Amino acid sequence: MSAGKQQGQRSEVKVNAGDNMVEHGDIRVVHRGGSKIDFRQPVITNDSRFLLCASGECVKVFSTSTEECIHDLQGHTDLVTGVLLRPSNHLQVYSCSIDGTVRLWDFTDGILIKTYVIGCPVYSIYASANHEGVIFIVVPMLGDKRSELFQLVAVHLPQSGDQLVESRELSAVLSNVSSNPADIAFGRGGEYIASAKGLQLKVFFFKKQKSYEFSLKEDNKKGGLNTFTCVACHPKDDCIATGHGDGKIRLWRNFNHKKEYTYSTLHWHHNAVSSLCFTPEGTNLLSGGVESVLVQWRYNQESQRDFLPRLGAAITHIAVSPDGALFCTSHSDNKITIIQSCVKVSAVIQGLVKGESVQTDLIVDPRSKALVLNGKPGHLQFYSLQRDKLLYNLDIVQQEYIHELGLEQFEVVKAAFDASGTWLATVEERKQKSAELEVNLKLWAFDEQTQSFVLNTTISAPHEARITAMCFRQATDSQTTMLVSTSKDGHFKAWQLATPAHTEDEGPSWSCDFVGTYHGLVPECCCFSADSSLLAVSFQEVVTVWSPTSWELLTTLSQPPGAIRDLCFGRLSCSKYLLGTTAKNLLCCWNLLTCSLEWSTSMDISLLLADPLSENMAAFCCQAGCTDLFVFKPSEPRPLFSHKAVCSGTVTRAVFAPREKMLDSCEENSQWLNRSQLHFLTQYMDLMTFTTKAEDDRLMASSKQLVIDDSVAMTPFYLLLGKHRHQQQENQDPMSSLSAERTPLPQSSVAIKELLQTPAHVLPSTSFLCSMFVQSLLISVTDLSGCRENNKKAEEEMESEKEEEDSEQEMESSIVRSEQAAVSVQSAECAAPALTKAQVRELRRLKKLDHSWLAGLLDS
Repeated sequence: MSAGKQQGQRSEVKVNAGDNMVEHGDIRVVHRGGSKIDFRQPVITNDSRFLLCASGECVKVFSTSTEECIHDLQGHTDLVTGVLLRPSNHLQVYSCSIDGTVRLWDFTDGILIKTYVIGCPVYSIYASANHEGVIFIVVPMLGDKRSELFQLVAVHLPQSGDQLVESRELSAVLSNVSSNPADIAFGRGGEYIASAKGLQLKVFFFKKQKSYEFSLKEDNKKGGLNTFTCVACHPKDDCIATGHGDGKIRLWRNFNHKKEYTYSTLHWHHNAVSSLCFTPEGTNLLSGGVESVLVQWRYNQESQRDFLPRLGAAITHIAVSPDGALFCTSHSDNKITIIQSCVKVSAVIQGLVKGESVQTDLIVDPRSKALVLNGKPGHLQFYSLQRDKLLYNLDIVQQEYIHELGLEQFEVVKAAFDASGTWLATVEERKQKSAELEVNLKLWAFDEQTQSFVLNTTISAPHEARITAMCFRQATDSQTTMLVSTSKDGHFKAWQLATPAHTEDEGPSWSCDFVGTYHGLVPECCCFSADSSLLAVSFQEVVTVWSPTSWELLTTLSQPPGAIRDLCFGRLSCSKYLLGTTAKNLLCCWNLLTCSLEWSTSMDISLLLADPLSENMAAFCCQAGCTDLFVFKPSEPRPLFSHKAVCSGTVTRAVFAPREKMLDSCEENSQWLNRSQLHFLTQYMDLMTFTTKAEDDRLMASSKQLVIDDSVAMTPFYLLLGKHRHQQQENQDPMSSLSAERTPLPQSSVAIKELLQTPAHVLPSTSFLCSMFVQSLLISVTDLSGCRENNKKAEEEMESEKEEEDSEQEMESSIVRSEQAAVSVQSAECAAPALTKAQVRELRRLKKLDHSWLAGLLDS
């Protein structure tokens, strides 16, 4: 069909946010899974059992021995910017956030204790044992709307029994400080505080209420940078260690005098020092940087140093447990390494690896429901969004990665799964300056024994140019698995799985089944319909529709000028529609039954994708430097949902991930989230998603349940047992549950509860508790006799009722025969509901009543 003919048939749809639009309402954009765990310095608890770190809008509590996430401390509504152990109680922790609150948690049980409302964004938090009831936070300077200038303030935490406390009285300590927590540190238990910014070091003494400033020149003689990058204070001596941009470490002394200060220099790092940390006793100084090496300097013997190399990625933070038994390092690849006294790595907590960009699309593994995207160089990472944990890395390139600047190496640029998750297709390419582009297409088969993908077929140079898109056909029982790839060379190829006939040892392999072109144009994208009966391939401004069985060109669809960028078939009831976006900022919808343009609208769409479990489609639209989201059905002109400015910049990667448990939201603006959850990547490589008010309420309800039932540990066995009991209660007959009454526990069972729940170090001696514990297990004689009398009465009532039932059944049998005809006529008119056993018993008791008093009353 020609473009001119379609131009006359199409209908223009204007999409305006304020006109007939369902706004976002109670739906929020949040970090939920895949957040950065290397954003701030982690914290190790006093007993070295747990590690706490900021992760998006929550605080994660990990076990240092098993690497498992024990709790998610959820409650903040914006990015968490700091985690700090409470000095007066080692079982509680503070967290601060951009949402303007500081929260106090019991991290062992995952319970929110108190929320302090500060009223302005908080970027870091500090405390010391010398300042009880006071915390120090970094906030924007008042009157500065640009939020580029920050100040360190002291906040007195009021003693209140309320869970929500206003703490808006701030006392300024230092002005013009850095918002980076690594640039501020307390010294000697809180006697002074050191702050570094740019080329200036400030030291403030609390007793003197006086500050000293020290400056460095911008460049030293060799051209290195003297800029301060981090600060650490010795726990016992008057010594401040500072890291610098040229890799040097300076140890400052005598800084309580303006002119008599001195410093010594340590140098091993060849680039900027990113983190410094003293051990609790002050015997060692730890440093790290881009070299991926943890350096341990001996204090006052700086010539002696130890190294722990090959930690995998640049070190961003260093932390030490209060007992000095464990070190931990955060790394730029979103990883936390736990180290036993700088000797060996004991555990690795790996988050979602985020590089500078994601070459592959965000895709979901149909088997594990894991998010799959680029990870380490040459790898694909499988990340569980439900458990917020990296499952494993799959080595695609299978070559050693050489860390050398400017060296071109193979990179994974495309990946796709078939519908069942049995096959995985990957494309890797390498472009050398003086050589042609190298491209490899690899097909991976899932191995049930190893529960991973195994390389099946490698196709070198599948096309003569870069591959632009590829997709699998959802094969039915009668169809073979097929993969289609499009390339800049002007061809699209169909690769088919075939079983070799000449040998029995070899398994199935892939081969090229068809090569298609269209007037020498370059294909940009391809897509199969939901039932795999049609294949759509876009050639610049023309969409071609093919039959995968006969490879016949069925029709071509044209539209106003502009190359096609995205193609999506409708799903379920909207499967007759094909949607595409163009480079001329148009969203077009074709009806495949009439081969005409159904509607089009002018939108600058950066990404269009379809929900595989519903008819819904999501379009990310760029406008005024931000990205808006529109969710719609191809058959309806009115969008189901819109969200203005979900993030700044352009969204180019997103995916619909199926939910483990379907939501039951009935609100119109959130029904599109019932079956699937939409995840997208921002330009800053933050993985974001949408949450509904119902999900937030469920999280709050679970936290309240923990407060009520905090005596039970949330172990996997407890969850399994609780699920089993819940199923038993559901399967139990309601009548049997009413009749079967539990034997009441003895009144002294409180003693058992106290004995089992009270900490061992405050319990009395065992000889004192023994007699009380045994007595609590015994049933008193009065209770026993009372139970026996009740049982005897119940048995007598049962026997009398049985006799009455037998006599009444004989009478009822004769009455039933005579009344069968009348009952059949009445039942045709209206069917009476069946009586329950309790109602039948009540009727029998009414029959026994003596109604002679009524006759006497009538006679009188």
